[in-house]
Amino acid sequence: MKVKLAKHAGFCFGVKRATQMAFEAAGKGKKTFTLGPIIHSPQVVHKLEEMGVGVVKDLHGVTKGTVIIRSHGVSSSEMEEAYRKKLDVVDATCPFVKKAQDYVKYLSDEEYDVLVVGDADHPEVQGIVSYGSKEKIYVVASGEQVSQLPKMGKIGVLAQTTQSFENLKSVVTACLRRGGEVRVFNTICDATAVRQQEATEIAHNVDCMVVIGGYNSANTRRLAEICREIQPKTYHIETASEIDCSWFQDVETVGVTAGASTPKWIIDEVMARIQKVNNSD
Repeated sequence: MKVKLAKHAGFCFGVKRATQMAFEAAGKGKKTFTLGPIIHSPQVVHKLEEMGVGVVKDLHGVTKGTVIIRSHGVSSSEMEEAYRKKLDVVDATCPFVKKAQDYVKYLSDEEYDVLVVGDADHPEVQGIVSYGSKEKIYVVASGEQVSQLPKMGKIGVLAQTTQSFENLKSVVTACLRRGGEVRVFNTICDATAVRQQEATEIAHNVDCMVVIGGYNSANTRRLAEICREIQPKTYHIETASEIDCSWFQDVETVGVTAGASTPKWIIDEVMARIQKVNNSD
C-alpha cells in the first residue's frame, strides 16, 4: 500500500508560534493559564496541563500569574481586563487574526457597516467582532445571508482566517449587488487555502483518505468535508489509536493530511500506525 502525506500537513505559522510561546511560558515555573484552549488540539492542551498550565474560560477569579492569549485571539474586553488586573500577558494571537481585529476597528472608526464572513460561534470570529461597533457589525456565513441584512451605506468586508476564498467572494458579490461603497480586506490565511488545495489533489488520486486533527478544529473538519466530497472513504481522526485496519482493505493508495492545529508528533504516530498495518498485510 502506497502512502501519500500532504507536504503542508500540520501546524501553520500562527499555531506553531502560539504553541512555542505557551511551552516557553510553561517552562518558567510561574502560575500560568491559557484563556481558552491555546489551539484546537486536545493533545497539546493536555501536554500543557501536565506542565501546570491550566485552561480558564474567563478571567473571573484570576488575580495574578501569567495568562496566555490563545492563537484564535480573545475579545477586546478580555484583553483589557487582563491588563487592568496587571497579569503577565503572553499574547499568542495569530498575527493574521490580529490583522483582522485591526481592520474591524479601522472600518468601524471610519463608520462602515462591517461584515465578517465566518462562523458566528467560533472563538476567532467572536474575538474579531468585539473590536467593532456592536450596532454596525454582522457575521454572515454565506452570500445568501447578505440579503437579510438592513440597508447599509458603506460596507466593509473581511473574513475569518480559515474561510474559503469562494465564500468570501460570494459575500462580496452579494454586497456589490446592493450598490453603494464596498471595501474589502482579504484576511484569509494562505495556509488554509494551501492545505485545502493539497487535500483536494491527493483525494482525487487515492483509494482512502485519513485527515488528522482535533474534532473541535474548524479547519480540520473542513479538510475532512472537502476530501469526503471527492473520496467517500475519508476518515477524520484525532490520534493513531482511532485507526481501524479494515479501512485499508483492498486499498492500494492512502492519502494523509492534517489540520493546521495538528502537531507533528501526532502525524508521525499516525504514519507509523499506517505503516504497521501495511507491513502486517
